[in-house]
Amino acid sequence: MVTHALSLQARDAEDWLGGLEARFGPEKTALIRRALDELLARGADLFADSGAPLVEHALGCAMQLAGMGFDAETVAAALLSGLPEELIRPERLIPRFGDALAQLVQGAVRLERMDSLLTETPVEGGQSEALRQMLLAMTDDIRVVLIKLAERAQALRELADGDEARRRKVALDTRELYAPLANRLGVWQLKWELEDLACRYLEPDTYRQIAKRLDERRLDRESYIEQVVRQLGGELEQAGIRDFSITGRPKHIASILGKMRKKHLSFEEVYDVRAVRVLVRDVKDCYQVLGLVHHLWQPIPGQFDDYISRPKGNGYRSLHTAVIGPEDKALEVQIRTHDMHREAELGVAAHWRYKEGGHGEALQEKIALLRQLLAWKSELADSEELARQFRHELFQDEVYVLTPQGRVVALAAGATPLDFAYAVHTELGHRCRGAKVDGALVPLDTPLRTGQRVEILTAKEGGPSRDWLNPHLGFLRSSRARSKVRQWFRQQDLDTHIQDGRATVEREIHRLGLTNVNLDKLAARLKFARPEELFAAAGRGDLGPSALDRALHEEFQPPAPKPLVGARKAKAAPTGILVEGEANMLTTLAGCCKPAPPDPIVGYTTLGRGVTIHRADCAVITRLPEARRPRLLNADWGAAKGEVFAVDVELFAHDRPGLLKDITEILAQEKLNVVRVNTQSTDTEAHMEFTLEVRDIAQLSRFLTRVTHVRGVFQARRK
Repeated sequence: MVTHALSLQARDAEDWLGGLEARFGPEKTALIRRALDELLARGADLFADSGAPLVEHALGCAMQLAGMGFDAETVAAALLSGLPEELIRPERLIPRFGDALAQLVQGAVRLERMDSLLTETPVEGGQSEALRQMLLAMTDDIRVVLIKLAERAQALRELADGDEARRRKVALDTRELYAPLANRLGVWQLKWELEDLACRYLEPDTYRQIAKRLDERRLDRESYIEQVVRQLGGELEQAGIRDFSITGRPKHIASILGKMRKKHLSFEEVYDVRAVRVLVRDVKDCYQVLGLVHHLWQPIPGQFDDYISRPKGNGYRSLHTAVIGPEDKALEVQIRTHDMHREAELGVAAHWRYKEGGHGEALQEKIALLRQLLAWKSELADSEELARQFRHELFQDEVYVLTPQGRVVALAAGATPLDFAYAVHTELGHRCRGAKVDGALVPLDTPLRTGQRVEILTAKEGGPSRDWLNPHLGFLRSSRARSKVRQWFRQQDLDTHIQDGRATVEREIHRLGLTNVNLDKLAARLKFARPEELFAAAGRGDLGPSALDRALHEEFQPPAPKPLVGARKAKAAPTGILVEGEANMLTTLAGCCKPAPPDPIVGYTTLGRGVTIHRADCAVITRLPEARRPRLLNADWGAAKGEVFAVDVELFAHDRPGLLKDITEILAQEKLNVVRVNTQSTDTEAHMEFTLEVRDIAQLSRFLTRVTHVRGVFQARRK
């Protein structure tokens, strides 16, 4: 029985080959014949994945490619690529078929492995675009992809009566991956068949419903289109337009269903269920035909698109309009020149981008090359020249590998498992300690290849190694991954530098006795964006002490106080203060704590400046080393209680208009002189610092009590 079936297939194949000789010539036809003989001899008892006999499957695929006008090498490779791998190794094929055909077959075998990959990898959820890129990257010759698309179409035909689970899986992969790829490459005949068969298997009830409605009206629709063609053709002839053709457009169920869902239309509202295409000689005729169509039938508002004057982003050109045609039925009309039509059919201006919902724009330039090369029927008679142009044109600068969960990750060519880890997640890269590629342990500097599955082995704690940044060791090829490693090391050192630098800056401020230092202003003066950057530079040693000292002096050193009310005694020598019971000693009030009566005070002997008077609880005094404590002297305000003294206060409030005005009024009522004011607002809060001249602490306390009752002020204190 098998022998009888095989003999029928052989006779059919002979008839098919006889029809090819006129087109390919004796030499190329002989190549196809040798490939067919090899298939019949080696694959007679084998079956394709679809369950059909391998000979029948391969013949169907090859016949479709030949019918679409592909070259002899592509047709011969389609016959051989389904045989077991041990029978089609290069060393077996090259002596009989040559190197070019052997490479095509090997490329088709590599893509066959994509099917086993898809059984484990979900193509939904954003993966289909990455898988399409991966598929294109796995071959040097785009004809391999075309063989795969034809093989998918043949498999779908054969699965009509096959296993339900297998049929749904193949149909889903086709709809998500292969049909959009055929659309992208402009292979329209395969695209429509792949989409329709996938729709038939995945949504059988909906498919049958639309098919039934189309079939019920098929004769009416064909009669209607004939009527439109006659009526419109007569108008064109009468208008003197020559060299035109009017045809009905074929209806594809998947396309109708997609339009119904995308635009939320009923079946009756889909305009292109009845549609014609008009081809004319030049652009001028296109617009003349448009005018005649709109004169004959009423245009439907909002359904006209001029893609000639405003071509689509991918170069597609045509006029689209919808009208109320004969019998008051909606009719779609496309108008374009013969050249525009040839370009669209060959894929040069294929509108895959809007059909796929805008995905894949990053591939536009590379796919544009494919569209140009797909015009090979009219431009490239030599298939070897075609193969040379295709080879190494796509995706040679990238590799596509998979995570253990099946997600595709795109990496630069030469990328390592460590690059992969950082591409998946920064923390995964930091904790990476090893890697498995296709289940085998490999060094971290191993270059990855497209299609490999990578698993990263991690440590619970730790970080990257500085060796990873050594370009000679080859751990990282990606600049993005290297940047993440450098950032990790900078962050580890940064915390220490900030802590050390903060201590340095505070120590210098204290040494200079400054109390009004705004760290944001200090950072800006030293050309840093934030105080933390200033601290880090000081901690690293990038900011020297002399530069810091100079900036503090220039920005924050207070000027000598000027008397504002009457003549006062100089604050540098308040003669009323008693030091060890003695008056009229050279004394200076400390700027760090600004003592005022009746604060308990103490004197500290300084070289060349007499005695500095501090508050007894001043941090400078309490932290004084034991070796310097003998320089402390007893002190009392004595007659100095009648003087005025500078004290620092700070207020915290919810910021609002008029806040400073209200506080100033209290200062005036208390007759307090303001020596210095510094205010800052952050978001909704205000921080105000004042240096006031007071007679004693009682006067200061009265002011602080009153100011806390100002609306918005929630804290007032002496610094």
